[in-house]
Amino acid sequence: MSVWPAWKVREDGGVMAWFHVRLAFADGAQVDTLAVVAEGRVSLEDVRAQPALSLEDLGALADWIQGPLLEACGLAPPGAAEQLAGRARPGWPRGMEGRRLIAQEYRAAQEGGVDPVLAVMCATGHSRRKSLRLISQARDAGFLTPRHARR
Repeated sequence: MSVWPAWKVREDGGVMAWFHVRLAFADGAQVDTLAVVAEGRVSLEDVRAQPALSLEDLGALADWIQGPLLEACGLAPPGAAEQLAGRARPGWPRGMEGRRLIAQEYRAAQEGGVDPVLAVMCATGHSRRKSLRLISQARDAGFLTPRHARR
């Protein structure tokens, strides 16, 4: 994660600081945001993500970046960022339980008219390649229907 200051405004005895924040992932996914820190709280002004974030991940985004931002402002003790980041996304179960949950996410996204692979990516926090592998394992385990052969 990269954090760099944009500008500060002093008002009514307080300071509001804006920061550019970039989260870049190994699979090429990226989230850019303009965040405001005021009175020890983080607010998001603008968010751009590729691929798009789910509503759940968008809601959790402030929590993901809160520690590093407060640390950059000197409002959090060093190491607080790592503690908060560790809680950003819960672990995903392995084995058959994980495959069953992958299938549930996949089917729910299909029924909702959303990209099912993206839904699995958002739910697990894995890259597109890893998510496709997990979906394939859920198919092999019989939780999803087989893919149709192309003509």
